[in-house]
Amino acid sequence: MRKLSLIIVTLLSLPLMAQRTTQPTEQAKTAGEGEINRQQEFFDPTRKAKETRVNYSFSVDWRLEAGYVQNQQRARTAQSSNPFLHGVKLGATVDLNLPYSLSIETGLAFCATYGRIDQHWRSQNAETVQIEYIRHGINQYYLEVPVRVFYTQKLWRELNLFFFGGPKIQVGLAEMDWQTLHLSDATLDWVRRRGIAVENHDRYKGFEYLDVNDNVREAERELRRCNVQLGLGGGLEWDKYRLVSGYDFGLNNLLYRPAVKGAYMWQWGWYVSFCYKL
Repeated sequence: MRKLSLIIVTLLSLPLMAQRTTQPTEQAKTAGEGEINRQQEFFDPTRKAKETRVNYSFSVDWRLEAGYVQNQQRARTAQSSNPFLHGVKLGATVDLNLPYSLSIETGLAFCATYGRIDQHWRSQNAETVQIEYIRHGINQYYLEVPVRVFYTQKLWRELNLFFFGGPKIQVGLAEMDWQTLHLSDATLDWVRRRGIAVENHDRYKGFEYLDVNDNVREAERELRRCNVQLGLGGGLEWDKYRLVSGYDFGLNNLLYRPAVKGAYMWQWGWYVSFCYKL
């Protein structure tokens, strides 16, 4: 009877012993497979590319912009000074955020400026050399489209420092020239007969004048509408707000029909603006 009981107990305990024996074996097998997978992933030549695709993300930010602009029409001629035109800009920008703290920004802004310039002429009826002049009040309206590359550096919490550079295209809508004449009759007649405007007009459009034979002629526009610039700048960013400042250098001559042979004019500009991210 004892032998029978011993046999029964032994048979009942065999499954438990087998379960205890196989459990560590399965755990070891699972751990071994995990180690093999990790080694395979480490030596996978596409591992860095996969991590890059996982870690890098692209996004788009929209912003509204408003600020102050100061343009300078830099002329290379003895008859004119280099006037400053002061005004405002309103617009919107879109930023494509890239890896490595880089982004590309473009947008559209409307700008309106005003300034004064004196154009000097030698008197035509004086025995001695005297200087007469025309005072021009310039109202300028144009659109601008920037294309900038940004680099942003985090400073503290949500405070960021950024720098940017890139081209900008300005397209003139109108540039009204409001004139006040300080000319003698002889000088006025001499200036008019050489196709120089002495009436209020849009500098992007032509006007009529009398030539030396008293024939009415149509003068071509004075300025080109397209101004290509290259600029640099920077600023600070906090949460949704940006303070931006930069300077743009004009690259092309804006004079379509120079009043004096060999005259050139470039438009450079400084600006400061506030941006709000939507």
